[in-house]
Amino acid sequence: MDSPISPRSEEPAALAEILERIEPKLKRILFRHRIPAQDADDLLQETLLILVSKAGSIRNPEAWILATLANRCIIYWRRYRSRLWDQVDTAILELLADVEAPAQEKEELRYDLETFLAELPERCQSLLRLRYGLGCSAAETAEQLGYRKSSIRKVTQRCLATLTQRLLGAGFQPES
Repeated sequence: MDSPISPRSEEPAALAEILERIEPKLKRILFRHRIPAQDADDLLQETLLILVSKAGSIRNPEAWILATLANRCIIYWRRYRSRLWDQVDTAILELLADVEAPAQEKEELRYDLETFLAELPERCQSLLRLRYGLGCSAAETAEQLGYRKSSIRKVTQRCLATLTQRLLGAGFQPES
């Protein structure tokens, strides 16, 4: 159907018809992006809500739905990675801070963290130690390591992503 979708009474039937026709393609997109089943319906609903909000301005609803769902999948994983990095970020800060924890447990965690940090590239080790070990700001870290202030956030994210992958590979279980 190449006519624009507009909010009329026959549109729910037309939308149902479109969804039935492209259902295998929708499933392929969700499978290709490895979206968990419990989140797949949410992403599809978000896509359809956006479709309804843009009623009347979409020329090819089928192509639009497919492209928007693929984009929503990409956004899903970006948010997931961001939440995961935030959890690792918090875990690092707690380990390096003087939090009231049993001494032996704290020492074991510090040892594990030092082990994983030692496996990272030198620039990541330096950056993470400055940011989290010494509490330097992003600007101070950029100045110390010779980065531009505008790029330090991205470099920090890459280093945290690498550390996160190593931690997950070793069995680190982030809190839900």
